[in-house]
Amino acid sequence: MDWLQGTITIFKKDLKTEFRTRFAFNMVIAFVISALLLIMFTLKAQELNPTPKSGLIWIIVLFAALSSLGRSFISETDKNTYNLLRIYGSGTSVFSGKLLYNIAFSFIINVFTFGIYIFLVDLSIVSWSSFLTILIFGTIGLSGVSTMIAAIVSQADRKGAIFSVLTIPLFIPFILLLTSITKSAFIDGSSEGFTNDFSALIGFIGVTITAGILLFEYIWEE
Repeated sequence: MDWLQGTITIFKKDLKTEFRTRFAFNMVIAFVISALLLIMFTLKAQELNPTPKSGLIWIIVLFAALSSLGRSFISETDKNTYNLLRIYGSGTSVFSGKLLYNIAFSFIINVFTFGIYIFLVDLSIVSWSSFLTILIFGTIGLSGVSTMIAAIVSQADRKGAIFSVLTIPLFIPFILLLTSITKSAFIDGSSEGFTNDFSALIGFIGVTITAGILLFEYIWEE
């Protein structure tokens, strides 16, 4: 119960901070709209084949995540509030609260991004189950990787640069899985390949979040 209460407290704190400033939200929305317009006018995405259309969206989502999700831990050290978390919370509850906030924040951004993208490039959803799968588990995976790396680099110098360098290698296999599942949602429908990719996706998310908790516990004690 103490862990759950601590997790909810951290989640509420970050949520209230974002509602008060709206810095990350406004920044990501501006980035997403700019990226979508750039793709529409330079690549003429609406004229592409369905396969590249279904994968292109994850490039936008990836860089939107890189620009915002790392702030969950990094902002604590920038504002000199990191030590306060040590006083009032455990390592596991802090990590879980930050992860929960990143999932909620990223889910809202991803719903907005997918909605605008599908409308602009004229994509039709063939399999709603596959679409909801990539939306929910894609959000959890992106948030898990971002939270884990942000927790690791939060005490380092030049945090933003290190965060981007460390997250991209982890994001590459994850984005490849999501692209394959996205193709099932918009083109192929559910299939045996979808089941295999989904199993790999669940495994990736589980390993990432577990590693994040274990690594952060070590950092927290240090």
